[in-house]
Amino acid sequence: MVMYLSEEGVGDLLRWDRLIAAMEAALAGFSLGRVLQPVRSMLTIEEGKRYLGIMPAVAEDAMGVKLVSFYPGNAGTRVPTHLAMVLLFRPDTGEPLAVMDGRLITEMRTAAVSAAVTRRLAAPDSRVLALLGSGVQARAHLQALMLVRGFEEVRVWSRTAEHAERFAEQHKAKAMPVESAVRDADVIVTATNALQPILQGAWLKPGAHVNAVGSPRPDWRELDDSAMANTLVVDSREAVLKESGDVILSRAQIYAEIGEIFAGAKAAPVSATTVFKSVGIAIEDIATAKLIYDSACGKQ
Repeated sequence: MVMYLSEEGVGDLLRWDRLIAAMEAALAGFSLGRVLQPVRSMLTIEEGKRYLGIMPAVAEDAMGVKLVSFYPGNAGTRVPTHLAMVLLFRPDTGEPLAVMDGRLITEMRTAAVSAAVTRRLAAPDSRVLALLGSGVQARAHLQALMLVRGFEEVRVWSRTAEHAERFAEQHKAKAMPVESAVRDADVIVTATNALQPILQGAWLKPGAHVNAVGSPRPDWRELDDSAMANTLVVDSREAVLKESGDVILSRAQIYAEIGEIFAGAKAAPVSATTVFKSVGIAIEDIATAKLIYDSACGKQ
């Protein structure tokens, strides 16, 4: 029988430590050419408000597809901006194995990738974390990044000040204006649906690391040209050159895919000021689904 897992079922089985390791392995395999995966097909239903994405991927031990709705128009309502389902198949026989809710998968795998990247690129003595955005991804990144660096201060900014204040109260952070939050921060996360840059490169201290995970459209931006002029690492060259306004509009030079660094094909530029631009790719979802399925079957 095909297994079905609700969001609650997914949450019961998914653990940050295993997920972070799985994302590192999946992205190394992707950059080594061991994954068959097209760039996400995104259907625009209503510009700026409603999109439907189709994300298939095949690896040696996992095959599947994620269907994801991205509805930024849902912001501020009871309905999440991202909702998804993941279908998992056996790659050797093609048999369906599982159908599982993909909202939490999307949330956690995005932050887990950033955590794996931060472990490689951020200064080992990083102590100050700045979160630009106060929603689902800010919370998930706080949870994941605390596992890879010993942050002593967490700052948060949101375009809606009340949201930042609420996040700060819930997570023992400090709500700040955006420039104050970024200056002297060791690690910065941008997790917004900004149309124009919210982060200026002039605010970044030398050696800082940025995880830019928001604004996933070719004409939307979170970072200005100065920020993008730093050492740029991406999840997929092909994907960011189609989907990321930060990369496309700045014409920034890409140093490496993070999978190349995970695989040892490129050196980690630890002493540099680094930007990781993540648009999210299908193999992350399928590898996460395989991890969950194996846990459900008692294989881990």
